[in-house]
Order: sequence, then structure tokens, then C-alpha cells
Amino acid sequence: MKKICLCAALLLSPQAFSEPLVQWWDVNVTALYGQDYDLAPSDKQTTFTLETAGGWKYGDWFVFQDFINFNGHNGGKDNTTYGEISTRFSAGKILGKPVGFGPVTDLSLALTFEEGEGPVETLLYGVGMDLKLPYFTYFQLNTYRRDAQNSANLSDGWQLTPVFRMDIPVGNSKIVFDGFIDWVFAADEDGYKENIHINPQIKYDLGATLFGEAKKDKLLVGIEYDYWQNKYGDMAGVDQNTYSVIAQYHF
Repeated sequence: MKKICLCAALLLSPQAFSEPLVQWWDVNVTALYGQDYDLAPSDKQTTFTLETAGGWKYGDWFVFQDFINFNGHNGGKDNTTYGEISTRFSAGKILGKPVGFGPVTDLSLALTFEEGEGPVETLLYGVGMDLKLPYFTYFQLNTYRRDAQNSANLSDGWQLTPVFRMDIPVGNSKIVFDGFIDWVFAADEDGYKENIHINPQIKYDLGATLFGEAKKDKLLVGIEYDYWQNKYGDMAGVDQNTYSVIAQYHF
């Protein structure tokens, strides 16, 4: 059914064939150091994150991979990995005309796969919305159905994920305020607790200040705030509340 719908949309929008497959893309690496992390071998963590994001002819993508080291751990594993692969298929891009209403500028089929060590593999699928809101560079709102991929993963349910960014001019540079919220607001399993993970970053464009316009949006430094109520959906009800210092470089 999806292939039929896509072919029909392309027939309605032949100009799509002349457009580039990849419209824009970005790759960056971020180093983070923080402490007071819960449910981990150590409360101190150093994380290196590789990210890529972009827009393509039929939608957009976002992929990240965390490489986490547990600093000064007392026995047990000293590192782990976690990542997500996300893509959205835009109705507006596929149909070749605006699809929206009010502040909603586009609707998408939103897909995400969570992967890492342990029973964390989960497929998420649902509806994405792009919204035009004052002061925001972008604001996306994705509603997902969570489908755990193994029996030890109890996170089946429903999730709401806003993703946002604001660019605030400061002299010849700027402050970037961006991040996400993952809210699992309905869980299917009794052994999994509904939870909310709030993860914003505040970053200063240091590259623009040190090296001028040529290095704008290249080197950013700042802090990340991480609040996770009922972390991992753990029934003990652990609430994580921590900060990390960060440095981010865009290639």
C-alpha cells in the first residue's frame, strides 16, 4: 500500500524528479561531561555523540549514536552505546503542495528505531507535524506508537516528542537553544512506568566570535540539562536531574 501511494503522489508531482535527492545535510560531533546520572555503573559520564540530520526530496532524517563512558565506575561495565535512527516522509514534499492548517505547515509519517546494548530495541511509528511558532527556528511535534522488539523490553505504549530550536542573536554571534522532550504518556505493560525525558541544550556560537562569519555554526559550547522522571520507566520511580558541559563541532 505504501508503494502505491508513493507512486501516485509522484505522478501528481512530476517536478519532483528534477529536484536533488538530498536538499541539505549536517554532521556534527559533541563531547559531554556530567555527573549525578542515575541507574548507571557510575554517576559521572563522558559521552561522545555523532549526529547527522538533513532534508531530502521526500522528507527529512535525524540519526545519532552515543558512546558513553562511566567515569570512575565501581565494578561492572565501564562503557555502553545507544542510538536512534529517525526519518519522516513529508506529505507536502510527496504531494508537491502545502499540507497544513493554522500553525501546522506540514504533516509526515514519522518513523524511529531505538537501538543499543541490552533489551532496548524499539520501533516507533506515527504522525509528525511541523509548526510555525513565534521565535522558534523550527518546532516539530511527533506522536508515536512504541513497539518493543523483544520480550524483555516492556516499553510498548504511546509517546509524544516535541523537537525545537531557537536562534538568539548576540553581537556578531548567537545563542542556540534546542532540544527535545520524550513523554511516554501511556504504557501497555504493568512493569513499565510512564515517564518524561526533558533534554534541552543552550550553546554559544564560539566559532563565529573567534574566527568570524566563515566559522559561523561550526564550534558551539554550552550546557545540557537532563531531567528524566521515572528514568527508563523503572518501577522504582527514579528521577534523574543533571547537567553536562558540552562542546560541539559541525563539519
